[in-house]
Amino acid sequence: MNTFTEKITDKDFIGKLIPQKFPFVMVDKLLHFEEKKVVAGLTISEENIFTQNNKFTAPGLIEHMAQTVALYTGYQFFLKKEDPPTGYIGAIKKAEIFEFPSVGKELKTTVIILHDIMGVTLVTAETECDGKIIASGEMKTVLAN
Repeated sequence: MNTFTEKITDKDFIGKLIPQKFPFVMVDKLLHFEEKKVVAGLTISEENIFTQNNKFTAPGLIEHMAQTVALYTGYQFFLKKEDPPTGYIGAIKKAEIFEFPSVGKELKTTVIILHDIMGVTLVTAETECDGKIIASGEMKTVLAN
């Protein structure tokens, strides 16, 4: 599998790597990709459907983590010249949110792939904002057939 260090910030390209479409896109950049690890980013906007009272909410943080996994899978498929599959959150375990970031802030989420077997991916995720961890969790995502 390829590892890259170039950041991908083209929102149209990122949009082709994930099955979610506007207004439900919660990743806007691919910061790092390697086997078993991906780092994605999101700049929180006022227009985001998960922004309330100038803060990004818990469902948005969870969805951002899940879409980071989708971005990992989508980029894998892109490298194989295949269309990205649709997936779902199968389970969320130990999700903790320590802080709700404000509009204009940049999220950076690192996902470590623990297991990826037959379309089921088990991961740990950690979201940072301004250099400090604001959310973490474990989740299982499942590809649709």
